[in-house]
Amino acid sequence: MAHALNKVWIHTVWTTKHRSPVLKQEIEEDLYRFIKVQFEELDCPARIVNGMPDHIHCLFMLHPTRSIAEVIKQVKGSSSRYINTENLVAGGFSWQVGYGAFSVSYGILDKIYYYIRNQKKHHAANRKDPIEW
Repeated sequence: MAHALNKVWIHTVWTTKHRSPVLKQEIEEDLYRFIKVQFEELDCPARIVNGMPDHIHCLFMLHPTRSIAEVIKQVKGSSSRYINTENLVAGGFSWQVGYGAFSVSYGILDKIYYYIRNQKKHHAANRKDPIEW
């Protein structure tokens, strides 16, 4: 075979340090756009970036010459620098060490896309009310 076709979709999630809820709604659009551009610069187009105040979800296509670890290291590092340089979060910002990465079958790509897109609704529906004594 002279050419190879690779379409490996990855759903990844990572959290703020100590899961601090510092990613406020007013910075989401700029931050998510920045992260999307970082994926594109690595030849790993992101279909969606979304999250909550304490974590981020991304769905991207992995370039065949890159590793997941390499891509996530670059995106987390550059986005952390961006947040700090632009003073988007009070005090110093950093992501928690580590991440989750899951391959996504083409057949459920839309399902994962909508799951990521509807993060706030998903978390609101799954929020447990505090126990009252």
